[in-house]
Amino acid sequence: MNANDVGLRRDERNERLVLLGLLVPALLLIGLFVLVPVGMLVFLSFTDGAGGFTLDNYLRLVDGDAYMRVFLTTFEISLVTTAICVVLALPLSYWLTRLPGRVAGLLMILILIPLWTSVLVRTYAWMVILQRNGVINQAGMALGLWDTPLALSFNETGVLIGTVHIMLPYMVLPIYAAMKKIDISLEQAAATLGASPMRAFLTVFLPLSMSGVAAGALITFVLCLGFYVVPEILGGGRVVMLAIQTAKDVQVFYNWGAAGALGVVLLVVTIALMALANRFTPRRLGADQN
Repeated sequence: MNANDVGLRRDERNERLVLLGLLVPALLLIGLFVLVPVGMLVFLSFTDGAGGFTLDNYLRLVDGDAYMRVFLTTFEISLVTTAICVVLALPLSYWLTRLPGRVAGLLMILILIPLWTSVLVRTYAWMVILQRNGVINQAGMALGLWDTPLALSFNETGVLIGTVHIMLPYMVLPIYAAMKKIDISLEQAAATLGASPMRAFLTVFLPLSMSGVAAGALITFVLCLGFYVVPEILGGGRVVMLAIQTAKDVQVFYNWGAAGALGVVLLVVTIALMALANRFTPRRLGADQN
């Protein structure tokens, strides 16, 4: 081994030490504010009221009908919200890619403006709009569309309206980014071969944008799993999701073990979804690029 090799190895070792030193503050923050609370949550999920070890908190999730309804409601609202956002975001994103740059940029700002407003403020605004004497019911009855006020709040319908409004920008952004990279000449080539605009979109444009759809659907679904404000206000106590049940276990029943079990299950589901996305998304991206 010559002196140059020794010097190169020394430089590489010093570079690794410098990188490790730069990572230490971030690792400490992650450990302090993420790993420690998660570890305490897991520990509490396996303890009873006296501090002893127990599996009752997890068995209660499986055996209890109330908890099963909470899980079903949470996943139902999350899935329906994701599906509605996909249906709304696909044509909107496609339309944005066809507009001039300045117009598309202005409309994108309008789409992103709700993200700069508090979720609490937006939810209370929807409660005012959707109530029995709200704008929608008054306008519908004035136009003769219906005779009696519709039940648009304090139920799953109101919760879905609120969640879709909040999550739609998170769906539009990745889909628009994926569609923006697609060569428009591919769609034009399909049209010259006799494909109608709808068929060209379904057979050419949509498959190439599926990476953005998958990313947006994952973000939307995972964020919906942890919703608290929207179902609490627009659900009126009748729509109980996981976050609400967790808070109730702590604030009402003082059962930290049950709340911890719910939190651990939600964390495991989220990690599993992220793992699945990490497993299949790279292949989808590679297929899109080819």
